[in-house]
Amino acid sequence: MRDTRRTRIVLVGLLLAGFALITVDAHGDRPGAPGPLGKVRSLGQSVLGPVQRAADSGVRGVGSLLSGWGHSAADQQRITQLNAQVAALKAQLETDPQNRARADQLDKLLRLTALGGLRTVPARLVGLSPAQDGTWSATIDAGTRDGITENQTVVTGDGLVGRTTAVGPYTATVLLAVDPASTVGVRLAGSGTIGTATGQDPHTLRVEFLDPQLEVKPGAVVVTLGSAGDAPFVPGVPVGTVRQVVSTPGALTRTVLVTPYVNATSVDTVAVVVQPPRTDPRDAMVPGAAASDPQSAGATQP
Repeated sequence: MRDTRRTRIVLVGLLLAGFALITVDAHGDRPGAPGPLGKVRSLGQSVLGPVQRAADSGVRGVGSLLSGWGHSAADQQRITQLNAQVAALKAQLETDPQNRARADQLDKLLRLTALGGLRTVPARLVGLSPAQDGTWSATIDAGTRDGITENQTVVTGDGLVGRTTAVGPYTATVLLAVDPASTVGVRLAGSGTIGTATGQDPHTLRVEFLDPQLEVKPGAVVVTLGSAGDAPFVPGVPVGTVRQVVSTPGALTRTVLVTPYVNATSVDTVAVVVQPPRTDPRDAMVPGAAASDPQSAGATQP
């Protein structure tokens, strides 16, 4: 009881002191003259100030903590939403160019096959083996179940890729035209001049024209001559353009280096010719306007 009574007395005293200080503060002292009341107020502030500051700090700390918890949860949810949106946009940016590129390749394929009167089976290149068995070859995802057989022409919308060799039920191996073991009968577009193209590297074909006096200009277009029975190569498929004429004095052939239209290292969508054209398409599949005469094709006869 003694402690309770003492506590009450102390509380009453503090309340009275606080009331007195409020009254004094309301009236205030004159500037420059603190006086007795100012001294009392200063003493009260000295005694009660630390307690008040401690209480205020505690209240502010708890309020800030609770406020921080609220903002943190909301911010975290927003961050999660933004991260999801960024991931979706990145996936879209990565996918859209691929889809657009594939659509462009298909459009070119349709145009090429329509101009050449070819019946084809589309396929995708699923593997590239530049060193497999010492040959440059590729694997496509079409086989005998799709009507694919050996020794069929493989093209893209840009031109010749190669020919099928080994064929399984679901896949087939394509020997690329740029392989050193590959030989393709060719001719100059707009001209009857014929020759043979042999692979040198992924970006070069070496063509030997049978006419040693033939004058060939850089940029001349080379197309497939066509094989007997249209196998393995159908006629008129664009092969590439002449990049350089090789000087070979006294040779019985005219040698040129040709840059292929098709970059085998970046091929995705191809087509296998399962039915050749009824008639030779000549230069119908040449990119742009086909050459109509030897001069425009980059070749002249002496």
